[in-house]
Amino acid sequence: MKFAQFLLKNGSAAGTPRLVDRFSKFSPSPLSMKQFIDFGSANACEKTSFVFLRQELPVRFANIMKEIDFLPDKLLSTPSLKLLLSWYSQSLMELVEFLEEDPYNQNVLKSFTRQLITIRDRHNNVMPTMAQGVLEYKDAFGVDPVTNQNVQYFLDRFYMNRISTRMLMNQHTLIFNGSVNPALPKHIGSIDPSCNVIEVIQDAYETSKLLCEQYYLTSPDMHITQVNAKQPGEPLNIVYVPSHLYHMLFELFKNAMRATVETHETSPHLPPIKVRVSLGSEDLTIKMSDRGGGVPLRKIERLFSYMYTTAPSPVHMDNSRNAPLAGFGYGLPISRLYARYFQGDLKLYSMEGHGTSAVIYLQALSSSSVERLPVFNKSVLRHYQASIEADDWCMPSKDPKKLGK
Repeated sequence: MKFAQFLLKNGSAAGTPRLVDRFSKFSPSPLSMKQFIDFGSANACEKTSFVFLRQELPVRFANIMKEIDFLPDKLLSTPSLKLLLSWYSQSLMELVEFLEEDPYNQNVLKSFTRQLITIRDRHNNVMPTMAQGVLEYKDAFGVDPVTNQNVQYFLDRFYMNRISTRMLMNQHTLIFNGSVNPALPKHIGSIDPSCNVIEVIQDAYETSKLLCEQYYLTSPDMHITQVNAKQPGEPLNIVYVPSHLYHMLFELFKNAMRATVETHETSPHLPPIKVRVSLGSEDLTIKMSDRGGGVPLRKIERLFSYMYTTAPSPVHMDNSRNAPLAGFGYGLPISRLYARYFQGDLKLYSMEGHGTSAVIYLQALSSSSVERLPVFNKSVLRHYQASIEADDWCMPSKDPKKLGK
């Protein structure tokens, strides 16, 4: 077992592989936004949260740790992956220490909350560390179709798992750590029960505009229109995590602004970025359209690829002020994961020569906003074991055969 061999070789606790096997036999328990809200409101019970998380977090960690074995050996041997594996192993061991603890003991509850903060801080750089490992592997060994397929599949699941465990830890520590943010008194943990979508859009636009003007000395305006078909005349509010929405919008605005400025650098005026927001009975949809020249169809899917990113390697990893993974080219794939985490999506539609429209779909109902979580099972095994076979459609030739005179 590769994972076990790594842990033993690198001095990690010998019991970790056994714990991974034990907890990966359980499926994660996805929560809905409504459950998060109901749980974190006035009747919030720290004991109930403790009992749930001391089992659920090891299950989520173990499920994704089982899949690490299916990565290429040479990727697992990079310094970045070794460091990352040690974090996960240590965090899993620390969590299971609470399994036999008394949930009615206040000291135990306080100790658990402190431990969650320690684990959360330890995992702050999981995303850029994994990205650095992939970069090290790609630079040394290149990219082949099978590896690209498996790494793409794994990283979507790995980063989604990381978003979910961070969400659980944030909710518990924010609610039960005894500190309420005076600027956000109505928030329940990281969730805003009445998230004003237009305000988040404007906030993301202003930050992107500032960056754009610092770099290009100019920036496009934004024209925003809104439709509330659910409650005409009312503000566009949903139950959501504002930081997740902001991350998606900030990434899309950065891309739209850069494309617009670079496409129209000789024009006296920049065409505006148009944003339309619509709230229906099931979906809240945000469409952002630019006139930045667009991209060809064949390149659309590569914009979401971790292995084919064309972004240069970042000089340093300081995420204190930057968007996560600034410099790795992971902005779009991670943004799509944030959208999908609560059963939404993010799609790009481009008209080469004109511009691109990005569409964010979110669930309008908190009861429908249920976590989308990876689970380790036989279907996963089949995916990693599948090889890329010959295509059952003819591939177009660049040099058509001459069929006679």
